[in-house]
Amino acid sequence: MGLLISTSALAETQPFSIAIHGGAGTISKAKLTEAQQQAYRDKLKEAVDAGYKVLEKGGDSLTAVTTAINILEDSPLFNAGKGAVYTYDGTHEMDASIMDGRTLNAGAVAGVKHIKNPINLARAVMDKSPHVMLSGQGAEEFALSQDFSLVPVTYFDTDSRYQQLIDAKAKLKAAESKEAGKPDYQAAVDYLDLDYKFGTVGAVALDKQGNLAAGTSTGGMTVKRFGRIGDSPVIGAGTYAENQVCAVSATGHGEYFIRYHVAGDICAKVKYQQKSILQAADEVINQRLITAGGTGGVIALDQRGNIATPFNTEGMYRATRKGGEQAKVMIWQDN
Repeated sequence: MGLLISTSALAETQPFSIAIHGGAGTISKAKLTEAQQQAYRDKLKEAVDAGYKVLEKGGDSLTAVTTAINILEDSPLFNAGKGAVYTYDGTHEMDASIMDGRTLNAGAVAGVKHIKNPINLARAVMDKSPHVMLSGQGAEEFALSQDFSLVPVTYFDTDSRYQQLIDAKAKLKAAESKEAGKPDYQAAVDYLDLDYKFGTVGAVALDKQGNLAAGTSTGGMTVKRFGRIGDSPVIGAGTYAENQVCAVSATGHGEYFIRYHVAGDICAKVKYQQKSILQAADEVINQRLITAGGTGGVIALDQRGNIATPFNTEGMYRATRKGGEQAKVMIWQDN
């Protein structure tokens, strides 16, 4: 006589976990005061715990991802939503994407200016439209059709990000004088520090039903021009999820993450080469990407709830929590 196991019993034995990140870069211990460190750690813990509670109660991985990311988007500490950096013209342009590992459906928005929580609009694109990516004014017209409220651009203004804009423009001007005869913006961007080039938030989750999901949201690159879009809304570059394989959210110099198909490459190594999530993520971030000159990191999760958080920069804001365990919050390699 066969043994019958209920769906609820299976859910109880199914591992579940979540990981989040708040961006990677030149995060110097010397530059962060104890109070600043604590503020980052507190917000990361709040976000990972909120996503964990969704999973603990049997909620789905997509909801856990958006719940965690919303908290990071609403904080001025991170380069997404409220804390989005400034473009060259002194405005804000945000990107986001989300992917459902169960169906391989995905949604993304790029260059939106009036959306308080871009990850929510990406989710709406996935759930309520036949498309994967919408951009700019069209994305915001779709948002209105889905009863989203638009916020004024000034909602995203913060003093610290504005000072970054002033500093970055000064560095660009100095670089332009050294690179006479070359296109000003394209030549000078290489002189900017890592913190000007990228910053992102993201989450990956595995729920009790065995479904994986990943989401990423960003304010992009300080002083970006010409409608520049990075890897965050690009499926396979900044975000990827597939059940029984892995879920990945990336943060880094987006141009490299697009060219090297970072999120998709990690999952391909797991799927086709049977490599562990730890090995696959490390190979892409600390070997292939860094050899090419690409900087940044990822959070990655496999079907058993194992978590990898490799990065090749000085630090990466991140937090993880597995079923039945307490949250782990980290900024540097050692803590």
